[in-house]
Amino acid sequence: MLLNCGQQLPLLRHTDVPPRVIENFILTGYRFPNYSLRDCLLSAFRPTNETGNFWTHFLPVFVFSYYFVEVFGWEGAPHGDAAFFYPLWNYYIGVFCLLMASSMAHLLNSMSLVVREVCFFVDYGTISAYTVGSSLAYYYYIHPQAGVVETRGNNGPHIDLKHDCVGASRSLYAIPELSVFFETFYIPCACVVAIICVLSCCNTRQRWRRHRYVIRTLVFLLPFLVSSTPVFYRLLTRSPYSSPSSSFAASTSMPTYFYRHCLWLLVSGIFNISKFPERLAPGRFDIWGHSHQWFHCCTFLSILDELQMIKAEVRAILLSPTLLLPPATLSHLPGPTIASTYGVMLLLQTTIISIIVWFSWRANCIYGPQRGQLAKEPPKKHLKCN
Repeated sequence: MLLNCGQQLPLLRHTDVPPRVIENFILTGYRFPNYSLRDCLLSAFRPTNETGNFWTHFLPVFVFSYYFVEVFGWEGAPHGDAAFFYPLWNYYIGVFCLLMASSMAHLLNSMSLVVREVCFFVDYGTISAYTVGSSLAYYYYIHPQAGVVETRGNNGPHIDLKHDCVGASRSLYAIPELSVFFETFYIPCACVVAIICVLSCCNTRQRWRRHRYVIRTLVFLLPFLVSSTPVFYRLLTRSPYSSPSSSFAASTSMPTYFYRHCLWLLVSGIFNISKFPERLAPGRFDIWGHSHQWFHCCTFLSILDELQMIKAEVRAILLSPTLLLPPATLSHLPGPTIASTYGVMLLLQTTIISIIVWFSWRANCIYGPQRGQLAKEPPKKHLKCN
């Protein structure tokens, strides 16, 4: 339900807002960058050129959560707080932060030019954190040696991952040369690449402006390639599960979900770079149907297929009797721990926050002096309320 038109601040044309706010081929529906927090929140329920951007990543939070929690109701699944699910919870945290940060960035960016910059710095940071969350899930569920082992210690049985001993680790790889990368460098590489992506994307808001959309799209191709290494390995080698097993049947859907995941990412990148359809008819898609909304929809569909892919592998692990070793057998390869999952994400987030603080300080130096002037400057023209 739209708000009372008389209580709304005017929506503006691209000629009436600071150049920093203007988006290519979007001519109308702009909010002047001096909104209060209340004005920003209320603008979610009126047709601005950011309304669709907000809802196309806010509503998916609930859709994703609905499909995510299905895992914990599966027969034979450990309790939700078991170590087995640490990587999955980190993946959820990454996706949740990505969707929430993106939606809030589009909703709150009209408070000031400085706040606008900070909002999108946070947005880029959460995208990078999401890629590492995905990497943790890939490592523990799609990794060449991913598996479940039930061991018994003084505290009773618990679920662990990695079912073979260190001495035999290389022999379990169809391509033994990759064992060092998977066991030692995969997660560190994912973290380093994520940090590079944050630095690059934040820089596009202060330099490289002309080609910013191309740079942002291409720069996130690198973490995709690094994070997806275990999936590529699995696609190029035979399944670790015997063909007549229920685990094999559960795992057969993994390639399909991955290909769909890649397809949606490709389509989202095309929308983000091409600025289609508004490029063909500037002004016609200002409120609904412009490229960034389609970009959001496609990225969420890619995430949803990625979730289904991870769930397929989790189910395959849980169904595999060959990966459940006798209780007396101890696992020599460590499974997920708080340090190797939540600890990694915490360290990464701390680094990303420090980068965001640095770029935010620079943005404040650039745009801070304009804050008072914009607060007093009345818009020269405005559109009629719809």
